[in-house]
Amino acid sequence: MKIRVSAVQYHLHTIRSFEEFAEQCRHYVRTAAEYDAEFILFPEFFTTQLMSIGNDQGRALTIDELPDFTEQYLKLFTELAKESGTHIIGGTHVVRKAGKLYNTAHLFYPDGKIGEQPKLHITPTEVKEWNMSAGDGLQVFETDKGTIAMLTCYDIEFPEIVRMAKAKGADVIFCPSCTDDRHGFHRVRYTSHARTIENQIYVVLTGTVGSLPTVDFMRANFGQAAIITPNDIPFPPRGLLAEGEINHDMIVTADLDLELLYQVRESGSVTTWRDRRTDLYTDWR
Repeated sequence: MKIRVSAVQYHLHTIRSFEEFAEQCRHYVRTAAEYDAEFILFPEFFTTQLMSIGNDQGRALTIDELPDFTEQYLKLFTELAKESGTHIIGGTHVVRKAGKLYNTAHLFYPDGKIGEQPKLHITPTEVKEWNMSAGDGLQVFETDKGTIAMLTCYDIEFPEIVRMAKAKGADVIFCPSCTDDRHGFHRVRYTSHARTIENQIYVVLTGTVGSLPTVDFMRANFGQAAIITPNDIPFPPRGLLAEGEINHDMIVTADLDLELLYQVRESGSVTTWRDRRTDLYTDWR
């Protein structure tokens, strides 16, 4: 089975209304749909663009006010998934539950169903500046195109959680990201490559580009989408099916061949998933 995926390098810039945000999202979804994408990935924290709308005093909204857009966000992306007939990983949006803020990835199914995965590992900035809370459980999501997981940015830097996702059946990890400089970007990028090799899976990665001059901690973005494979003979030598131009407003698209994953797990140059030594170190269970 092959799955066509598109990853959006979402351009952050100041806007004045929710409708401006909605129109930008519609543009990306409709463009990806023109390429017959079956999954569309948006980046982490892309809805912070809504904070630039500001309040009556002309000041940017705070992170505590971002969850006020949750109902509109869910409605918009539910409609976009139905309209396009695609699965949309709607980046992450900050939601409030029981008085706590969670950086949550959302999967919008074409039939209107919504899956959620809170970010499990929270960066120091998220904790100190935005008072984010960590999710407390990993889910994988069944689709008619296979089993996927959503692990956000910092999550991909922890091999244990990706191994759990693979053990639960995920063949593709969608990784929405948001990094402000080259160091953060390369941490996420390099560890994404490592996870594909360790678990013989695909990772679809994207990040924010542009800037929000009025929004604290979103003034700088360094991003690039990449569709990453294991490093074995059936795949490109660098483990890259496609990648975007750094810091450009664009979409990248490629086909993921799940059958190739099954082949290399069984008889690849290396069989890293099968050869793990659970007699020496604890498996995910």
